[in-house]
Amino acid sequence: MLKKEQNDYLCQTGPGTPMGNLFRCYWMPALLSEELPENDCPPVRVKLLGERLLAFRDSEGKLGLIDEFCAHRGVSLWFGRNEDCGLRCPYHGWKYDVNGQCVDVPSEPAESGYAKKIKLKSYPLIDQGGVLWTYMGDPEKQPPLPEFEFSTVPLNQTFTTKRIQECNWLQAMEGGIDSSHVSFLHRGDLSNDPLFKGAAGNKYNMQDLSPVFEVVESDGGLLIGARRNAEDNQYYWRITPWVMPCYTGVPPRGDHPIHGHFWVPIDDESCWAWSYDYHPTRALTETEVAAMKDGKGVHVKYVPGTYRPLANKDNDYLMNRAAQKAGKTFSGIEGIGMQDASLQESMGPICDRTKENLVGTDNGIIMARHRLMRAARALADKGTVPPGVNPEHHKVRQAALLLPRDVQYKDGAKEALVARKGVRQTSV
Repeated sequence: MLKKEQNDYLCQTGPGTPMGNLFRCYWMPALLSEELPENDCPPVRVKLLGERLLAFRDSEGKLGLIDEFCAHRGVSLWFGRNEDCGLRCPYHGWKYDVNGQCVDVPSEPAESGYAKKIKLKSYPLIDQGGVLWTYMGDPEKQPPLPEFEFSTVPLNQTFTTKRIQECNWLQAMEGGIDSSHVSFLHRGDLSNDPLFKGAAGNKYNMQDLSPVFEVVESDGGLLIGARRNAEDNQYYWRITPWVMPCYTGVPPRGDHPIHGHFWVPIDDESCWAWSYDYHPTRALTETEVAAMKDGKGVHVKYVPGTYRPLANKDNDYLMNRAAQKAGKTFSGIEGIGMQDASLQESMGPICDRTKENLVGTDNGIIMARHRLMRAARALADKGTVPPGVNPEHHKVRQAALLLPRDVQYKDGAKEALVARKGVRQTSV
């Protein structure tokens, strides 16, 4: 249980807040590469950490992420013309480059140099692994580029989507590090979803509904081990890495692609739920990609032309009570992604954690909260660089394996938890 002030501390990520300052230490997913597909294509509105921004690709292919509003009269530059290496406001013609620098004020003489005095807030934007990443912190403290494995393998080995989730980032992320709910909420999908079925480890999720959690700190965040009973004096371990502040990896199943999430705040009451799938040693098959595009696995179906899920709170997530009663889905909601999102959104825009009653399976969540608060305070008090900024902290991999009962998972799974180029994931 958290006090209200602790809950506020963790949930608020706007400019100047402790958690907002923490997030601004990291490279974060901002858009999919497909959203800016070509030079001089239409700009895209972006809202992150409570800031309204605009992304565009100029005539030379350079990427920009700038303040959404013109410095003249506050018009949204989303209406602007993307042309001749800049975005021109349609109201009075002021023009900005990808760095937010005003390069033309038609009403003022060029020789006056007035345009050079005007500059919008801007952030770097880089294209890596099908994702456009941004860093919103102090330019002098910009860290090296991210090195998460899903974004560094060849593009034919990775697939990423995003969706709007209508709740605070923290309750969404906490769902991502909670392995105990799999045996209940997702049990119907373990045998039916093409991106999950057939894995030998699925039976352990169904046979043991009371996993024991062992959580240890890692350099970048936490390793959250969920232990279930298996045959031959073994335990079945599912190990979830959490890299601060908002990266989670879902333990794999068989040779299916590995998947996981980023949970990036839009504002205090909504977030972007990023979902990735990749395979470290082979290209994704046409069947796998088709399933992902069809909303299988951790992905979702969309309202056409948007990144809002087709199943959403306005239509009660297309709840199917008949399927629930028949056992096809445990909650009556179709799809793993929306099964998670529906329950996380049901807590309200910001969960009231003063009313919680936590148990042993929540140890990962408890430790993540404390590690976030410690890191934010150390950043504020001493300027300490938080865990997860260093790209070496990104080279972690989720794992699912059998170990003898007398072997600690942090020792027995040590090699399996390191992302190594050309080495297959450890999974049963």
